[in-house]
Amino acid sequence: MLNFTGVNTFFAMLLYLRLLKESFAFAMNALTNNKLRTFLSLLGVTIGIFSIIAVLAAVDSLDHKIKQDLNKVDKNTMYLKRFSFGPTDVPRWKVQQFPNVTYDEYQYLKSSVPTVQTMAFQMFTKSEIIRYEDKSATGVNVIPVSFEFLDIQSVDIEYGRFYNESESNSGSAVVVLGYEIAQTLFGSTNALEKKVRIYGQRFTVIGVLKKQGSASMGMPSNDTSVMLPVNFLRRMYGDHNSFMTPIIIIKPLSGADPEEAKAQITQKLRAYRGIKQGEISNFMIDILSSFTEVIDNIVGVMNVAGWVISGFSLLVGGFGIANIMFVSVKERTNIIGIQKSLGAKNRFILMQFLFEAVLLSLVGGVVGLIMVWGCATIASGILDFEFILSPANVLLGTGLSAIIGLLSGILPAISAAKLDPVEAIRSGM
Repeated sequence: MLNFTGVNTFFAMLLYLRLLKESFAFAMNALTNNKLRTFLSLLGVTIGIFSIIAVLAAVDSLDHKIKQDLNKVDKNTMYLKRFSFGPTDVPRWKVQQFPNVTYDEYQYLKSSVPTVQTMAFQMFTKSEIIRYEDKSATGVNVIPVSFEFLDIQSVDIEYGRFYNESESNSGSAVVVLGYEIAQTLFGSTNALEKKVRIYGQRFTVIGVLKKQGSASMGMPSNDTSVMLPVNFLRRMYGDHNSFMTPIIIIKPLSGADPEEAKAQITQKLRAYRGIKQGEISNFMIDILSSFTEVIDNIVGVMNVAGWVISGFSLLVGGFGIANIMFVSVKERTNIIGIQKSLGAKNRFILMQFLFEAVLLSLVGGVVGLIMVWGCATIASGILDFEFILSPANVLLGTGLSAIIGLLSGILPAISAAKLDPVEAIRSGM
């Protein structure tokens, strides 16, 4: 009995495989015989899949780039300044009255907060022109920062070195060039020990950074930046001027609670500034990890928006396939009647039209994915930004195509399977 059961199962599998093969062949024949109709049908699905996968790929690429840039910095890193990077309950007019952080406060906090590993003092300033002999680079992002910056943020040196504590404290006229700045001024020539001019002063090049590529969130890339001791600018322009905004970058001890470190810094600086109990703090401290949470929320909103916008294209594509499949059933009513009169089962007829709908949708989806890949490749080369078409998005696009075909073809396939063979043959005459 068991042997007969096994044989019956084997033959049933062979029958279904043959059914699948014949249904696939029938669907391919129907699609190739109606090229224009096939093209118009898959156009809607192609546009829909292209739209949604392109949006998802762009958002994923942006998210990857942002996370890649942020991974160079410890997520517990804090930024102490008079303004906030994110939304705050303090009115804007009040924030504008806050004083800037100072170099003296940086030195005080550095020596008095036990949960902090290191701190760096940096100034945001306007872009400058850097010159070497008859060559110049414009729009250069100048990063005046103390030597501790190297211990807080990953700075990849192509050749040379970063400035040391002595050069930083004394405000030596030394500079580390970004990759593109070095290429613009020196080409393939070694830039070390060359003299460049910034702020009308001569700086000795002591290092060149590795190529970073474009930065995210509209931030300037290190490729178009130069780094120099912050004390050089402090000595040259003083601490109070309109074109420089100081911040203190703080790296807590490994394993320390960032909120505890933030509370200690807040307490120390409030006492240093003489802020009374009950008065609001006239400074802001942002933790990088909270900034990444904001980015995750933004990425989530962008993904939802992409799904909503692209969903309309997919809906139109689905209706297009359903419409064409109903037309196909109408055209082949006579053939369906002949097949059923010769013994074709309802499931065979059903499979034929389902295969045709799914195959049509899959072809449209694959074309849409190829278009996304082509656009991503071209955009990556032009914009110097890596667009990523992940395997997950490819599988998503393929799966969506199959589901659209299945849903769009189910009603036409059922209507074809339920046709009466005699009526079908008669109506087709």
